[in-house]
Amino acid sequence: MPQLTRELEAALQSRLRYYRDLGIYDFYRRGEPLPESVTVSSLQIESSPIEIVAAAATESTYSPIEPESAIPPRKPIPAAPAVATQIIPAANRAAALEAIRTDIGDCKRCPLAFQGRHTIVFADGDPNARLMFVGEGPGADEDAQGLPFVGRAGQLLNNMINAMGLQRAEVYIANVVKCRPPQNRTPEPEEANTCMQFLWRQIDVIRPEIIVALGATAATYLLGAKSALARLRGRIHEVRGAKLIVTYHPAYLLRDPTQKKEAWKDLQIAMRELGLKPPARTEG
Repeated sequence: MPQLTRELEAALQSRLRYYRDLGIYDFYRRGEPLPESVTVSSLQIESSPIEIVAAAATESTYSPIEPESAIPPRKPIPAAPAVATQIIPAANRAAALEAIRTDIGDCKRCPLAFQGRHTIVFADGDPNARLMFVGEGPGADEDAQGLPFVGRAGQLLNNMINAMGLQRAEVYIANVVKCRPPQNRTPEPEEANTCMQFLWRQIDVIRPEIIVALGATAATYLLGAKSALARLRGRIHEVRGAKLIVTYHPAYLLRDPTQKKEAWKDLQIAMRELGLKPPARTEG
């Protein structure tokens, strides 16, 4: 019985994470069974440029999210600080970002520092990037390597970037929190609000033309309010002088590959704004 209880709890927590990725935070009807989990093997998926992920990353048994705690309650999100007035010259941006990393130090500003973190995951990519991706937080692979998006979700993100006609080294990738939450749970408001000061500074140094928010958590803290992804996707928002586009987190796309076509639509908005065209496909 205890083992069954743990399995049921894990299943319910995974389902909560699934709905949170869709931007659903409140549930009002009780007593109804949750829908059965969707498996990749049961789906017929129309191909799109971001279907070129390795087969191992989309196997039907893959579950990128470990059991997590309940979704944090609604709490006010502090207003973002004023945009830095000083524009950092392109030649000095790498040094300016390094200064932010030095300021973070061996950070102990929030509880994540004391909950199993091994490595602070600052960012990766081009300090002069026109395009910036913002995710939720590091996972186990990222915590081990010190770089964002290097696990299975990172493999898919790399394919998404390549499908846009870019290389990973040409964009900038960061997260809302820079330390791994235990069991990959959603960052608590205290943790995210504490760490956002550094993300704001990174954005002000890079001054990207386009920011792509990967998932509900990134969209929430960049925009300063929670909203369903369905209401945020498909249009352009504004954040600190950059155009913000909201799409699904790659980990969510691995759990529900049917949404890859929708994510590709979001990326096409970014491509249009940047004047990009996808690379030509080779036959054979």
